[in-house]
Amino acid sequence: MDKVLKKTTVVIAYVLLALSAAGCSSLGVKDEGQTAKSSGEAVATSTGSKPIKLRIMWWGSQARHDATLKMLDLYTKKNPNVSFETQYQGFDGYLDKLTTQAAAKNAPDIIQMDAAWLADWNGRGQLADLSTGINTNEIDPSVLDTGKYKGKLTAVPLGNNAWGMIYNKAALDKLGVSPPKDGYTWNDYFKLVEEITPKLDKGQYVIKNGMTDSTQYAAYQLSKGKGWPITVDGKFNYDKDTWLEWAKKFAQLRKSGAVPPPDVQLADKDLDPTADMLVNGNLLFKGLHAAQVSAYDGLKPGAIGVAAMPKETQGGGWLKATFYFSISQDSQYKEESKKFIDWFINSPEAAEIGGTTRGIPISNKIVSQLQPNFNTGDKLTVEMINKTAVNSQVFNPGAPGWNDFLKEEKDIKEQLMFEKITPEQAYDALVKAGKKYEK
Repeated sequence: MDKVLKKTTVVIAYVLLALSAAGCSSLGVKDEGQTAKSSGEAVATSTGSKPIKLRIMWWGSQARHDATLKMLDLYTKKNPNVSFETQYQGFDGYLDKLTTQAAAKNAPDIIQMDAAWLADWNGRGQLADLSTGINTNEIDPSVLDTGKYKGKLTAVPLGNNAWGMIYNKAALDKLGVSPPKDGYTWNDYFKLVEEITPKLDKGQYVIKNGMTDSTQYAAYQLSKGKGWPITVDGKFNYDKDTWLEWAKKFAQLRKSGAVPPPDVQLADKDLDPTADMLVNGNLLFKGLHAAQVSAYDGLKPGAIGVAAMPKETQGGGWLKATFYFSISQDSQYKEESKKFIDWFINSPEAAEIGGTTRGIPISNKIVSQLQPNFNTGDKLTVEMINKTAVNSQVFNPGAPGWNDFLKEEKDIKEQLMFEKITPEQAYDALVKAGKKYEK
């Protein structure tokens, strides 16, 4: 794994150093689910003539929805025998809907997948082998390997990504507060939170309550040199002292008013113009993926700043693919679906439409093509990836069989946030839940 990380970091750093500035598209959001069909007419590039309807499903912002629909229209114009039935929505509820369809052997042909789900989906044999039929020559091999299972490619990466920090730079400037410096520590971060809190108006908060944010906690434990809370081979690895330190710190921050009350926090929805607390000016910092940065810049133009996650003895963030396209093992149109994915990642025309709506494109040639059109949001995306790459951790895509643990983990941590249990009781509950899933 260390070898993979070094190779990925070198390649991404090389690509990012080549990037420069200019304009692209502004990004928005819509979180509700939608269904539509894409069709068109023009000269076909496919050799087939039999009418085929491919079902495709993805999540994302409104900008991603709009761009994808235009790409599908273009593909149909070039391949009049191929039309699309689409399902798209925000992230919330996406996996539940997809899992229900797959259980009924009715999953879409082409599925946008997250790295965290691949272990379980591959373990159940639900994803088709994509080792042939798709040109992946322009994808860094170390990133491509994250989509492999037992040597077979079952998920094609769509973009480069990183886990880092976003903040409201305009609000910090107004408060006279300097943003985090490169290489800042968790102690620096918490001191900054405590410095800002007294300066805020009622209903404004510096950060969210990290008690319930398992990704943020993973960054904290990793930075302490304690490894992932759940290891890649499926072992429960919450470090008790580190967990108690984290939970008690946020209990203190809640009392000081630095973090929102539980009911306010649970109403926060990333990239929802009416419910995102950072977009609405009620929150200053959020941990998130680089692929989301452009959408935030679209909603708050010129106000956004980015940073790596805080560090301690090690870095707290990681590099990864944004997400993937997979093909359902139950699809009747595997070969036609492969043709579409090949076109999606390699076509210059597709790239012009898609831009960076799925992060920095995965193809090196496409990155070079789009470089002159990168806008402020795109540059911020690159900046977060670059900052994270300096002290990046080895990405953990998740272990098979642990998806249900995530639900139990969420419930336990919400009980803690509502003060129904203590940090010690929460830890004991996590240990008990984890034992059910260890191999």
